Amino acid sequence: MARVLIAEDDTAVREFVRRALIHGGHDVATAHDGLDALDHLINEDEFDLLITDIVMPGMDGIALALKVSKDYPRTAILMMTGFAAERQRAHNLEELIHEVVPKPFSLKQICDAAEGALADRQRH
Repeated sequence: MARVLIAEDDTAVREFVRRALIHGGHDVATAHDGLDALDHLINEDEFDLLITDIVMPGMDGIALALKVSKDYPRTAILMMTGFAAERQRAHNLEELIHEVVPKPFSLKQICDAAEGALADRQRH
């Protein structure tokens, strides 16, 4: 079981991913934007995986990923977006993130991506 933090401003997407990962046996916390995610990171035990949307109010997913990779280097990072231009921006972070999952995605796609990121984390 891994501890996973989901940062996503769309409630429906956030809940879909949360339920999928809980069903997969993970301990899941959610945040409605990047700033809320930072609060979770500061105030809770370490997370194994951060799954973040790229486009969010307050602090976007790219700024969040940069902060997490610097301050919490053992946390794997998985990004998701519905915007092709944002996906390209995230690819500039290939050293820091596991993958960018395009929206819309299926339950299997997000679960497979999360498991891949967690397996990658174990190898490093």
